Amino acid sequence: MNTQPGVIGEKIGFTQYFTPDGTVKRVCVVKAAPLVVVGKRTVEKDGYTALIYGFDDVKEKHVTKPEMGAFKKANVAPKRVVRELRCEAEFAAKFEIGATVKLDEVFTEGQFIDAQGVTRGRGFTGVMRRWNFAGGVQTHGTHEYRRHGGSIGTNMTPGRTLPNLKMGGQYGNETVSVLNLKIARVDAEKGLLLIEGGIPGSKSGIVTVRHAVKKRIKRGG
Repeated sequence: MNTQPGVIGEKIGFTQYFTPDGTVKRVCVVKAAPLVVVGKRTVEKDGYTALIYGFDDVKEKHVTKPEMGAFKKANVAPKRVVRELRCEAEFAAKFEIGATVKLDEVFTEGQFIDAQGVTRGRGFTGVMRRWNFAGGVQTHGTHEYRRHGGSIGTNMTPGRTLPNLKMGGQYGNETVSVLNLKIARVDAEKGLLLIEGGIPGSKSGIVTVRHAVKKRIKRGG
C-alpha cells in the first residue's frame, strides 16, 4: 500500500518553464489549491492512517445530505472532489481537520514524484489504434480488410481462439500512473506544481501526485 505523502489537484495543461540559467523545460501544470483536510483516519479508530482531502468549493445543493453532514462536522465548506490518501502517522500529525495544505509543506523543487490520473476515453476503437497493429496489405487487390487484425486462431491445434488476444474494444478511460517525474517548480502562493513531463488525463481532470516510491537513490563511492 502506497503511504507516501501526496496531494490531489486539477490538471491545467502544458507550458514552458525557463530556469535561471536559461534552460527551457516542458512542464505540466497542476493546480492543488485550495486543498483542505476534511477528515482523518487513525489506527486507533479505523485501523490505518490517512488524510481525506477536499478540493474545489461547491454549492450545498450539489452534495448529498450525508456528505453535507460530514462537511459540517469538519466545519469546512462543501467540496466538489473528496479523496482519501493513506500516509504515515507522522505526516498526518502535521495537519488538523479544516487545515489548508500548502504545497511547500509536501514537495520541494527537484523532487521526484509519481502522478496518477484517468486517461482520455476513446470509446470503441479498432486494433490499429488500440494496439498499434500495422493493418492488412494495401495492394494486390485487398478488399475490405485494410484495417483488420488478421487471423485470431489456429485450425486444428488447439482449434480455438486463445484468451487475451488483442482485439478491438474499449480504449482509454482507465487509471494510469506515471512514475519518477521531476518537479521543476513549486509555487506555494498560487498553489501550482510544475512537473516535467506528461501526466495522464485531459485538462481539468483530477490527478494525484505523491512522492516517488521506486526512485533509486544514488550513493557515493
